[in-house]
Amino acid sequence: MTDPAATRLSVTAADIEAAALRIAGRVRRTPVVESGAGSFGVDASLSMKLELVQHTGSFKARGAFNTLLSSKVPQAGAAAASGGNHGAAVAYAAGVLGHPADIFVPETSAPAKIARIRASGARLHVGGMRYADAAEACARHREETGAMDIHAYDAPGTIAGQGTVALEWLEQVPDLDTVLIAVGGGGLISGCALWLAGKVRVVAVEPEGSRALNAALEAGRPVDVPVDSLAADSLGARRCGDLVHKICSGHVDESLLVTDEAIREAQTRLWAELQVAAEPGGATALAALISGAYRPAPGERVGVLVCGGNVELGSIAAW
Repeated sequence: MTDPAATRLSVTAADIEAAALRIAGRVRRTPVVESGAGSFGVDASLSMKLELVQHTGSFKARGAFNTLLSSKVPQAGAAAASGGNHGAAVAYAAGVLGHPADIFVPETSAPAKIARIRASGARLHVGGMRYADAAEACARHREETGAMDIHAYDAPGTIAGQGTVALEWLEQVPDLDTVLIAVGGGGLISGCALWLAGKVRVVAVEPEGSRALNAALEAGRPVDVPVDSLAADSLGARRCGDLVHKICSGHVDESLLVTDEAIREAQTRLWAELQVAAEPGGATALAALISGAYRPAPGERVGVLVCGGNVELGSIAAW
């Protein structure tokens, strides 16, 4: 059932189409790997969208380019708070388009993500232990300088840009029945759910220790949640946004939780079967299948979004 409020939102399928045209040539059309029944121990054929090979290692470049290309950027440039992936994407997109950028990340951000931001030439600010700390520091910077905010998930430009993942995926695999998408703040699943509404079932997957969307859907409104998960550096939002909640309450069909152990197993299996090095957040959607949290129906065509690959390569042997 569609939430009536969702019909009045400032993001539509037409916005996603416009975003796809706007960012064409700026982002990669990422590949899909088809796996037959039995792969990863799952009795279903899988369509795995490898968005981790996108610029800066995650889907985030889509929303960053869409926002910057559809807005008047002030002289102070762009500013973003991030667990790492969003910041790397904003830094990259701003650099390509010739804008200055200030990126704020917590001390818990993965070294690989911090290295990407530094390499882009953006000004990097590291402080605090959680995304919320970085967001507060970023807000102070914007007030002082007039820099443009590029929100990691709860903004129309971000959501429309991330929705181009689903537009592209459905062009590549038009017969999908269900897609599994990992959720942090919810910008990716919001955009994808808007595009796939009425066409494909959308299942949200979150770590048990970082369940901002799951808790919001349960409570009927965004609420604060504790964040303690292996995937916290990419899926560690303490609270999903109002816009995200409105979209997802009307267009997400199911919300599931997985353990950190299942996420690590999914990382291991992705490397063993596809030689794909996914970060914990990037493997979270697959964890729902491997753990049995999601059980496909006979003959169901399931899509799995592998959304991020900013992982320390030295950790692969430890897996």
